[in-house]
Amino acid sequence: MSNRRRLEFLLRSKFREAGRQVGAAKHAYDTAREATAADLDVDDDGKVRIVCRRYAEKRAVDLDKGFRPDCFDPDHQDCVGCVEDIREGRIQTWDDD
Repeated sequence: MSNRRRLEFLLRSKFREAGRQVGAAKHAYDTAREATAADLDVDDDGKVRIVCRRYAEKRAVDLDKGFRPDCFDPDHQDCVGCVEDIREGRIQTWDDD
């Protein structure tokens, strides 16, 4: 492999890696911004800390623009109730303490 090809390969791989990092940072920022709009606590990765109504367990989740967690099941009543609680600011949350 010539020096030019090696350089091209290296630059492409570094640009792809940088693009993935930018995408991950943007996703964490968007999730944290949405959570802040709903006045919810977030962890260092920008995930919202909620207590799942369906399984009664602590979860760190991403929220979409409709304030639905990534584990949301539209056919399950507990999940529908969870989204309603998030939107109304009464969802049970947790922190590391």
